[in-house]
This record gives sequence, C-alpha cells and structure tokens, in this order.
Amino acid sequence: MNSRLTVKLPGLTMKNPLMPGSGTFGFGDTPAAEKMDLNGLGALVIKTTTPHARKGNPHPQIAMLKNGVINSVGLTNPGVDAVVNEKLPYLRQKYPDLPIVGSIGGSSVADYRGVAQKLADSNMLNALELNISCPNVQEGGMAFGTNPQTVEEVTRKVKEVTGSIPVYVKLSPNVTDITAIAKAAERGGADGLTMINTLLGLHIDVETRESVIGNGMGGLSGAILKPLAVRMIYQVAHVTDLPIIGIGGVETVDDVLEMFLAGASAVGVGAAHFDDMEVIPHLAAQLEQRMDELNIESLEELRKEVRNEFRNED
Repeated sequence: MNSRLTVKLPGLTMKNPLMPGSGTFGFGDTPAAEKMDLNGLGALVIKTTTPHARKGNPHPQIAMLKNGVINSVGLTNPGVDAVVNEKLPYLRQKYPDLPIVGSIGGSSVADYRGVAQKLADSNMLNALELNISCPNVQEGGMAFGTNPQTVEEVTRKVKEVTGSIPVYVKLSPNVTDITAIAKAAERGGADGLTMINTLLGLHIDVETRESVIGNGMGGLSGAILKPLAVRMIYQVAHVTDLPIIGIGGVETVDDVLEMFLAGASAVGVGAAHFDDMEVIPHLAAQLEQRMDELNIESLEELRKEVRNEFRNED
C-alpha cells in the first residue's frame, strides 16, 4: 500500500482516495464489476438499499448530455433482506479486504433506521452512507436532505442503532444553504459527509416534446456539475471538521486534486465511468506522478491548504 495515497477516514482505510459513487458497480455483481478487480478501488459504495425491493423508474432511465448525464433510475434494488442474506456475503467473500460502504434510502425516518440497523448488524460493511435525497412521504414528498431538522433527526435515529459503524450523510445540492444541512448532519452525530448528490434537472427533446428520460425530471451529474460541487465542498469545509468525500464531475487527476484543495478528504467518481469503467484505477495510477509534478508532498497537506480568500461577490 502506497502511504502517499493512503487515506484514513472513520471506518475506512483506503489504499487510494478514490471510490465510485453509490451503485456504479451495483453490489459488485454488474457485468463491469465481474470483468475487473475491484481491489483497485479505494473503497466500494454499493447500490442504495431500501426496506423492500424496488423495480425502478420507467425507461429510459439515463440520457447522455454534452457535458454530463441525467438519470432517474429509481433506486432499483432487491430490498435489505436480500442484500444482507445474498448480496453482501457474495461480495465480502470475493473481496475480504476491500472497504465497503452501504448506501441507505427510504421514505420515512423509520425506513432509514430499519435498513441501517440490518446493514450494521450484518457485520459485513465498514461504513454506511445515508442517501437523503429520497422524498419524505410523511412531509408531502419533500426530500429529506432539504430540511435541516429532518436531516438532524434521521441522522440521530440511524446513529442510535448502528453501534460502531460510521455513518456518512450524502448531501443534496438542491438546497438554499448547504452549510446549514451539513451542520444539521453533524449535530445528528454524522461521522462524515459525502457531497454532492445529483442536481435536479430536466432535458426536453424538442422534436418529441418529451423528457429524454421516462420519469420526467432526473439527477444531473458529470463534468457540468464540478464547479458547483467544488464550491459547496469549500463552503462546508469552513463550517465543520467532519471529513468530506467529494463527488461531482470528477474526470481527471487534476479534478481529484481540486477536490482536496476545496477541503475533501477523499473523492468519489460517478459519471466518468460511462466513458471508462476502470477510471478509478487509471486515476490512482496517475495521481502520485501528478503530485510530484506539483510538489505536493501529501494529500492531507493539500487539503489543509484550503484558503479563505475565495469570496462570494455579486
């Protein structure tokens, strides 16, 4: 393990600072995952798991744009019991040393708490991630991640049942003030943050007069999102000491370093996998050389260089 690239976060000791966004490799059982050695990842974030099986949203679920991707997959998964009894044992047996993060979704606080407890009790995961971009049916469908009080509550309720398993809260960019959401997660006991999730978007085909995806609106990701992600990570890094897994538009090794300069402690890669399913091992292989070229001794030192002079000017 290369000590210059090693990253240590709550629950995660990673050989390199890179991990895929949730669901990129399913539960380690997608065709792409079966063709490669996932040990090249710093960690694996599995597909978001819900209390019961979900078939997903109408097709098409994904559309490629000029500088990004819009998707509305709908959290397709077999439900937490199948994940615990079938998916995780297979994954853990195949990759006994790979740090694995479980992703949790739900329609109520009780959903999150129940799924979290079952995943934590499985003893097959190193950490949990709360996907709080899901709609809260008890609050008229408003996403959990848009209300500080709800974020604090769901985080606290999950922490009550997860024991020593660290909990990361994945923040939505579809908010007015993301720092308020980050501080709410911290008050709830979060061990870390993942940011940012996709930005709600809509792309209409002028010929068909229909959305390019079957569900209408969807989550926007890819290179087009990176400046927004960097700005939000930078802002949050100035109001909390929680470790941040930065994700949003990362495609190149310089994008990785930029995330650290903004304040991230590790980096997630999502949409770039559409062009290269082995983008993480490829970036990891380039990272140390680029650090040498830029006289960067360590990633931690780079993160500590977060500057205060970037200001919001009208």
